Formats: sequence, C-alpha cells, structure tokens
Amino acid sequence: MGITNNVTEFVLFGLFQSRELQHACFVVSLFHVLTVLGNLSVIITINVSKALHAPMYFFLSHLSFADMCYPSTTMPKMIADTLMERKTISFNGCMTQLFSAHFFGGTEIFLLTAMAYDCYVAIYRPLHYTTIMDPQKCGFLVGASWAAGFQHSILQTLLTVQLPFCGPSEIDSFFCDVHPLLKLACADTYVVGLIVVASGGMNSLVSFIILITSYVVILLTLRSRSSEGRCKAPSTCGSHVITVLLVLVPPMFMYIRPSTTLAADKLVILFNIVMPPLLNPLIYTLRNNEVKNAMRKLFWVQGSLGEK
Repeated sequence: MGITNNVTEFVLFGLFQSRELQHACFVVSLFHVLTVLGNLSVIITINVSKALHAPMYFFLSHLSFADMCYPSTTMPKMIADTLMERKTISFNGCMTQLFSAHFFGGTEIFLLTAMAYDCYVAIYRPLHYTTIMDPQKCGFLVGASWAAGFQHSILQTLLTVQLPFCGPSEIDSFFCDVHPLLKLACADTYVVGLIVVASGGMNSLVSFIILITSYVVILLTLRSRSSEGRCKAPSTCGSHVITVLLVLVPPMFMYIRPSTTLAADKLVILFNIVMPPLLNPLIYTLRNNEVKNAMRKLFWVQGSLGEK
C-alpha cells in the first residue's frame, strides 16, 4: 500500500508569534551577514597565504565552509518570512531544507573530531607529525567527515520523507526539522523517533564524550611537561573546547530525548544555527597569531593595491 500524503506545503509558525517580536529577527540577518563574511575571510586567508599550509588550517578551512553553509540553509528563509503574513514552504523545499541543515551541521561535528585527532598527533607525536598527518591522511579525514555528514543527513531525510502526512500542516518552528515533522505525521512514529535519537542524539553525545576526553588528556599532558606547557595548554585546547561546547550541547538537548517538542526548542536550535558559525572565526583567529598576521598581510596588501 502506497504512502498517503495529502500535504503539498507546510505552514511555518516562525520564531515568534507576535508581529512586534518578529521584527527582532532582523538582528539575526546582521549576524548571518557577519557569519558569511567572517568565515569567507578565513577561507580566503588560508587558501591565499603561503604560511598557513599546516593540516590544522586545512581542517579549519573546511570547518569555515561548513559554518558558512549551515546557517545559510535556514536563515535566509526565516528572514524573508518576517515580511510575509503567511509563511509557507513546499513539501520538496521542506525536505531539501531538512537534508541541507543536517548535512552541514553533522559535517561540522565530524570535522571537529578530525581536528581533535590532528591536535592529539601534534602534542603526542610532534617529531612524526608531518609524516602521520600527510596530505593523503588529511584528505581522507576531511572526506570521511563530509561522507559521515551525508550519511547522517540522508538517513534523517529518508526516515521523514517516507512518512504519511494527512494534515494539519502547521510546523511550530522557523524551519523544517525532524521532531516537528514527526509530530505532524499521521502514523506511528515511535520506531522512527528511536532511530532519530540513535542517529542524531547518540552521535552528538558520543562525539562530545570523545572530544572532551581527548582535550582533557591533552591538557593534562601539556601541563605535566613544563612551565611552558602549563602556559601553552589553555591556549592550545581552550578554543577547541569552547567550540565543542557551542556546537554539541544544543544538538544533545534537541535529539537525545524522545521525539517530543518543547517550548525552548526553537531558541536552542536558533542558538546552534547562529552562534557557533558566527563565533568560530573569532575563536580560531583571535587566539592564533599566524592567522591574524596572515589576515593583516592579505588585507593590507589589498588595501595598498586599492589606494594605488
């Protein structure tokens, strides 16, 4: 028996119900512009500068690309909807948005795991670092991160697209996500909900445990080596730990519990979509003199050429 689907479009309730509060969404548009410009500047700097060819910067350029794309899957639609009286999205557009958001969001998590491995090798095997983290190994880790993000996203999408939707079609959110869509399905979604928890929530939890444990071990190792190590430890691991907390805590809150929706869900997922991609360029550049110097040289040269 085929899937019964009477829904051709969904109605989005948006971030706020109040018309006055909806205008606050324009602040998000400013954040989105800053996110795109910040991550784009990191990508350009790393690819243009001859001094930033270490594996860490190769991973960082891919993280910046994922951070630039992740909010772009949802923010432009949300910002445009603030001007609309009735906020709708087609069924196909909804599934595309669901796939894209989980693809770039999932890839971001796996890239952080690859960066943690790179940091581990740099600390524990400094003499063999360039041999272990050769271009082939770095390419494999980045390719595996994007492939894992795709696998996670396609699973979420296939689980959702095969569900029957008979109506109503109102989504109490500002974009198409798994939990609100499961709530609208006119079928038993218990098993699908468990798979979503296993795929999304447990992935986030396991990644969080692995990353935090690895950085704690690295931190303790650096502190035990010398007084120089004690000074270097917070600088080496601090930015990575902050990024891990920003990226992984919201998904754990959203997807590790059963398929239910809470009042705080919209603000939590908004924070996850907006803040890590906005802050990551600052976290990784303000604490890294090599990136700051490369940016100064790049934009100073560009400015000098412009004046001439």
